[in-house]
This record gives sequence, C-alpha cells and structure tokens, in this order.
Amino acid sequence: MTQQPFVVLDNVAKRWNGQLGVEHVSLEIEEGSFVALLGPSGCGKSTTLRLLAGLETADEGRILIDGRDVTTSAASDRNLSMVFQSYALFPHLSVAENVVFGLKVRRVPRAERREKLNRALTITGLIGYENRKPGELSGGQRQRVALARAIVAGQRLCLMDEPLSNLDAKLRTSVRKDIKKLQQELGITVVYVTHDQTEAMSMADKIVLMQEGHIQQVGTPGDLYNKPINTFVAEFVGAPPMALIRSEALDGFGQGHRIGLRAENVSLASEGQTRMTCRVSESEFLGAETLIGLEHEQATGLTIIRPGLSPMTVGQEVGITFGDADLHVFDAAGNRLAS
Repeated sequence: MTQQPFVVLDNVAKRWNGQLGVEHVSLEIEEGSFVALLGPSGCGKSTTLRLLAGLETADEGRILIDGRDVTTSAASDRNLSMVFQSYALFPHLSVAENVVFGLKVRRVPRAERREKLNRALTITGLIGYENRKPGELSGGQRQRVALARAIVAGQRLCLMDEPLSNLDAKLRTSVRKDIKKLQQELGITVVYVTHDQTEAMSMADKIVLMQEGHIQQVGTPGDLYNKPINTFVAEFVGAPPMALIRSEALDGFGQGHRIGLRAENVSLASEGQTRMTCRVSESEFLGAETLIGLEHEQATGLTIIRPGLSPMTVGQEVGITFGDADLHVFDAAGNRLAS
C-alpha cells in the first residue's frame, strides 16, 4: 500500500489584481522530509509558503495537510508552526516566556509547559539563557529561541521563511547544521524557503526550484545538480554555475543547441587535445582551490577549478578539454534533451 503524502498542493494559484503570484503549483511532500523552496527574489517561494501556512488564500486549487483539506482554513487551524526571518520575538519577555507564550495562550498546564520548555532549551543549547531578554542575545541565539518556540508547539509540520538571512556567513553555517539536526531528531516535516542554493543543497532531501511563479524542477539536490531540466536550473544550481556553450562551437552537436558543462569537468588541454581556446578573465583564490574564469565568444560561465593557490594571468590564452560524457545538451528553448 502506497503511503499518502503528508502535504499536498494541488494546482494552486494566487494572483493580486491580475498580477501573477504563483500559478499551477502542484507538490507532494512526504512526512518527515526536509523540503526547500528555492529561487530568486520574486519567484513565488514565499507566496507558496504563505498559502500553505494559511496567511494567504488560494484563488485556485487545493491544499491538504495530513489528508485534511485546509484550503480555506485559518492559519490557527492548520496544526503547524512557523519560524520567521525576523525571529518575531517579544522584546519585553524573557527567553523562557517567549518560548512558552503559545502554550500559555492555549492554557497548557504549568507542569507540561515547564517540561516542554526544558526539552526545547536543551535541544537548542539555550539552557542558562532562560531569563535573558532578546536584546541581550546574539542573532544566532535569537534564532534558536524562535526554533525552541517551534519545538514546544509540538506540530508535525514546521514552515521556515528565510530564517538565516539576518545572520553572518559563519553563523549561518552553524545554525544551518542545528536546524537539520533538529529536524532529524524530532522527525518533523520542514518546508524551508531560501534564495541561497547552498542552504538548499546542504539541508534538503527535496528541492523545489521556482521561477516567475512556476515550479521549474522538483528533485533531490543531486537530481538538480546532475540532471537540470532546463538552462535556468543549470545556471541557478551549483557554485560555480554550469557553463553554457553554443553548439556551433563544438563538433558533432548540430545547430541551435546549448551545451552545459560543470567546472569540475573542465581541464587545461595538453598539446593536440584542445577542444576550445579561451582567454583567462579572472582568478579567484578560495583557499582550497582557485577558480579560473574563462572568456569565449560562444560560451558563458566557463570556469576551471585548480587546487590551492594556482592563479593564471588575466588575458592569457589557454586551451581546454572535456569529455562528451560530461556534457548536458539543451534545445534552443533551453530544455534538456534526453541523454
């Protein structure tokens, strides 16, 4: 017997004064999974999350949570918790009071509140901070308070709207690991909005990549990286992004196609093995490796990865080579062709 998906969005649409928000969004989410809604600003990912949360009402389609149609249900009736970008903490309340605020509103008995509070603070590493106010905490600690509040809610579904965007790069990495660990330990289902493909690739079991209100591709991080369905996905996922080469620049690929190539599959050519001659446009040293940007009149985004500190002179001409097995072929409209 096939297990029913825990969350279903069935052909959901939302528009404002005729302007597109999201259109034809259909998605199934398994219980206990970590799903990232990914895409550039304005692509519809936050609108999709707000529709799921009940903060916006769908113009078309259905939304089901745990088999129940919640399309027109209030947010409070959807049995979910949310973690926001802004933390949404009460500045005049202590850490403990912020965490259990929702439980007090629901009149949960004091002993049960205390037990849930202690567990949430232990899980989030906030023991000892119970009496501090949000203003006395770092950004990372405040985000942990928001996570603790979601934990005590005890809901099986947690929605997160760009919760790390206010943190610095080092703290983002740390809290990112905390969130993933929490999700796995608690066995909850997380739907996580981000514009950062590194966050999505490192945390999610499934990525939903969106553009201009439509879903472009749904799959594992490996699916989107290794088999992008179109050139938008190819260029959005991966750091550095996939290079795109006009097929006229290569033998055996016909006219009008675009050929995708990942940086790790490009190497400097030995004599007589050159497939393309390019000009070095930049060298970017990243510590463990150096990214060498290349220019070619029929390609965009060509990059070579070299180990350690391996700069090359800007303007220098170099020959590159690569294997046909590593190439991704897209048609003139940008859609992947069967390989």
